[in-house]
Amino acid sequence: MALPPLVGLPSDRKQIGPHPFLAVGEKYVRAVVDGAGATPVLLPALEPPVAADEWLGRLDGLLLTGAVSNIEPHHYGDEPSWEGNLHDPARDATTLGLIPRAVAMGLPILAICRGFQEVNVAFGGSLFQKLHEATGFANHREDPDDPLELQYAPAHEIRLADGGRLAAIAGATRVRVNSLHGQGVARLGDGLVVEAIAPDGAIEAFRRDGGGFLLGVQWHPEWQVTQNPFYLGIFRAFGDACRAYAVRRTAARPGVPEPA
Repeated sequence: MALPPLVGLPSDRKQIGPHPFLAVGEKYVRAVVDGAGATPVLLPALEPPVAADEWLGRLDGLLLTGAVSNIEPHHYGDEPSWEGNLHDPARDATTLGLIPRAVAMGLPILAICRGFQEVNVAFGGSLFQKLHEATGFANHREDPDDPLELQYAPAHEIRLADGGRLAAIAGATRVRVNSLHGQGVARLGDGLVVEAIAPDGAIEAFRRDGGGFLLGVQWHPEWQVTQNPFYLGIFRAFGDACRAYAVRRTAARPGVPEPA
């Protein structure tokens, strides 16, 4: 039986009692299985990071997940962080170095929320630490007191770029998405192309210019992925890219079973 492609998900470092733990949100793991048709591989986020070159060569895709933490601002500017801003230096150390290596290999990448921001920073872009306090932008945050079904419900419309990857997936140029982020793109990274914008002009999605599959989205398509055709289409496109990559990878390694 053919093997499904392997998709790596970098973990978050969380303190539980006196010990740090490495964790990945189950909704992302579930979306890799149910949406992309792939096998998830949870990757350690440590500081200093585990050398990525060898194990990246065993993967067929990379999913950069959302998280409760934000990238430390010294990675993209000289603005200090704000009091109470939750950071994860181990994840920063892992993912910001991982992304250029994965891109150089042509590894398919789907980046969500924090992951979307990580890609932008890795490509030399910058972020608004508080998008809702930047001139001209709306509040894109969820109400934490709402039940999850309401927090992840469609919140606003986005406009998809004509001829873009997302427009092809949606079969339309306007869709509604959820919104659960406090930060946002201030300066778009080099070589990234806008795929979607919100009504206030906030960048909601981008792709990498120059081929390969690198798609970043600011919203959360992993949420109940099989129930939303647009969200499911994003993960299926990612899974297809991973399967195509797996065929090329295994062809270069005779004797390794080839995925369907």
